[in-house]
Amino acid sequence: MSSTQLQHSVQSTNLADILERVLDKGIVIAGDINISLVGVELLSIKIRLLVASVDKAMQMGINWWENDPYLTTRARALTDENRELHERIARIEAQLLTNTPPA
Repeated sequence: MSSTQLQHSVQSTNLADILERVLDKGIVIAGDINISLVGVELLSIKIRLLVASVDKAMQMGINWWENDPYLTTRARALTDENRELHERIARIEAQLLTNTPPA
């Protein structure tokens, strides 16, 4: 007597596969919240959420983390340099106002 085996083809997708697809393509979630009282708008909130990989975000021109002083040492160095330049300009302007030669 021959026995036949049933084989089921089940396509399974795990969380890692879904996350990889979302990060590769990106997903945008957008919403607006408006609070009004007697026809007068009191509060308007626009919410935009983008979930994407760093590579995909950079392709879209989003790279705010590169200049955030809390996230990169390069940005911290630029912030320090910017502060020093502002101080130097302030000193030069003060010297020009008093007509003394710069040091």
